[in-house]
Amino acid sequence: MAVRFDEVQVGTELPAQSFPVTRAALVQYAGASGDFNPIHWNEKFALEVGLPDVIAHGMFTMAEAARVVTDWVGDPAAVVEYGVRFTKPVVVPNDGVGAVIEVTGKVAALLDDNRVRVDLVATSAGQKVLGMSRAVVQLG
Repeated sequence: MAVRFDEVQVGTELPAQSFPVTRAALVQYAGASGDFNPIHWNEKFALEVGLPDVIAHGMFTMAEAARVVTDWVGDPAAVVEYGVRFTKPVVVPNDGVGAVIEVTGKVAALLDDNRVRVDLVATSAGQKVLGMSRAVVQLG
C-alpha cells in the first residue's frame, strides 16, 4: 500500500530497522560494486592503515539506511533525492556476529508537489555513522 501525501505530517515516524553487517556481506558487496579496497575485507591491511578493524563500504551503509525509506514508501523510484555525509565508519569485527546498522527516520518537511523530506539517523555501536542523511520522496 502506497503512502499518500495527505496521510503524513511533519514528525511522522518511519518504522525503525536494524541491518546486520557481516564480513561475508562486505565481500558480496565488493563483488557487486567492484569496490575491492582491502579495508573492507582484509583485517591485517585495515589495521596497518590505522583503522580499528575492517569497515563497511560507505555506499553499503548509505544503501542500508535508504531501505528504511524505500520500505516505507513501497516504491524505490519514489525517492527523487538522497544524500548523506559519512561521519564514522561501520566497524565489522570477524566474530561471527559482525555489526549492526540501526536506522530511524521521520518526515521533516512537507514540500511542493506531494513531496516530503525524510531525515534519517543511522548508528552503529552507539555512534552516528551518517550525518545529514536526507531523502526527498514523491508521494501520491
